[in-house]
Amino acid sequence: MDLTSLQHNHLHNEQRRKLERQAGGEKEDEQIVTEIMRRRFFPDVITYKAWEGFHFAGHEIKITEATDCYGAVVWPSALVLCYFLETNSKQYNLVDKNVIEIGAGTGLVSIVASLLGALVTATDLPELLGNLQHNVLQNTKLKCKHQPCVKELSWGIDLEKNFPRASCHFDYIMAADVVYHHPFLDELLLTFDHLCKNDTVIMWAMRFRLDNENRFVDRFQTLFDLEVISDFPSLNITLYKAMRKGRMKVRPSKLSV
Repeated sequence: MDLTSLQHNHLHNEQRRKLERQAGGEKEDEQIVTEIMRRRFFPDVITYKAWEGFHFAGHEIKITEATDCYGAVVWPSALVLCYFLETNSKQYNLVDKNVIEIGAGTGLVSIVASLLGALVTATDLPELLGNLQHNVLQNTKLKCKHQPCVKELSWGIDLEKNFPRASCHFDYIMAADVVYHHPFLDELLLTFDHLCKNDTVIMWAMRFRLDNENRFVDRFQTLFDLEVISDFPSLNITLYKAMRKGRMKVRPSKLSV
């Protein structure tokens, strides 16, 4: 066999292996996404108030939703983050850890973190706090080691007043689907920067929709080291771990089924 034929066969084999890896990755993606979506259930009968149910951390969680704003709906990124926290609870042990969720919305991530033993502060805009408080209380009362609290946080506003650097220390910052087409990306980055200490770990699930998301990731990386924990092409969702520049040491595991 001549050199040209050998090169051709080598290239063909490399292409075949690449396609096999892609197919395997797509299959794994589909399997995990299917498992994540199985955690969601709906009421058997129509109720006067819309709600969805979820199975996480050994509990049945009922989330009241509203259809009139983004923050009152459970988005797939929240399910991805909850699934990761549950299935990686040994590596990311939340027991007695101080956790803040920004843009908590309906509160699912905060509820799951609380059920896993964390001391949680769930935050969002003032107009969302009523529904957030209802969901958090309904799903955590007498079920958690630490009762979570709900607090107003408008990104970039009164950060030092409401969350003074000297007294506020969070082990984890949780965020699910906080980057989308809204005019407050500068304020969001400022909020991450204010809340994050040298040893704080950011767990961030993001759904990519437009170029805005890519630009924000680039800006985010000027302040933080960013590592992909897992990627779900079928959902356009990437799960990140981040820490302040130069503080990332341990490579996290991937999501497991």
